This record gives sequence, structure tokens and C-alpha cells, in this order.
Amino acid sequence: VQLQASGGGLVQAGGSLRLSCVASGLTFRDYDMAWFRQAPGQEREFVAAIRYSGGTTLYADSVKGRFTIARTNAKNIIYLQMNSLKVDDTAVYYCALTSRVAYSALAVLSSYDYWGQGTLVTVSS
Repeated sequence: VQLQASGGGLVQAGGSLRLSCVASGLTFRDYDMAWFRQAPGQEREFVAAIRYSGGTTLYADSVKGRFTIARTNAKNIIYLQMNSLKVDDTAVYYCALTSRVAYSALAVLSSYDYWGQGTLVTVSS
């Protein structure tokens, strides 16, 4: 199983970016997916998750209303559309994959079995 994240970059506060994560080596539609992020000197934290079917999503309070997670199972890809970016959103963003888990486990780092390499998002003031 491989996860390849892309789309990071430098953006001004208030701007937008869209991250992508392509999965290979598995039947993508059978797995729940998520984005986590890790800022310098901080622990990795949950950002957003999406169920295998795409019908259910979950967001961290800090990004709710600004970020949108989506997936296209036919292309083995998930997205994270990030709008109204803030300096505090600066971090390395990781996509992650797990077998179907309980809804309450979607935001838990240890629920995820596979991780992408990360893509850096830098938001300037």
C-alpha cells in the first residue's frame, strides 16, 4: 500500500490550497481515509476524515467550515480543500488510511494503518 500526498505550498493568510492523496496497492473504496497535520514542535493532530463510501465526514473544530474533505473512489484519490487559511494552519499535512472503523475512532491517530509522506503547507501573514 502506498499513499502519495501533494498540493502543499506557500500561501498568504486568507488564501486557499487543495491537497490531494493518491492511494495504490489496495481496493480503495473499502477504506476510510483522513488528513492529519503536524506543526513544528507539536504532536500530529487530526484534521478531517471521510468514510469509505464518501457519505460521512468528520472535521476538527479548528477547521470546520473552512476545510472540505472529499474522495473519488474511481480514481483512488482524496482531497482536502482548504479555504480561509490561517497562519496557525501551517504544518506538514499527512493523509492516512484505515479499514472501516467506528465513527468515534476516525479522529484517532492510532486507528490508521498507512500514512503518506506528508506535504508542507505554509501560511504567511
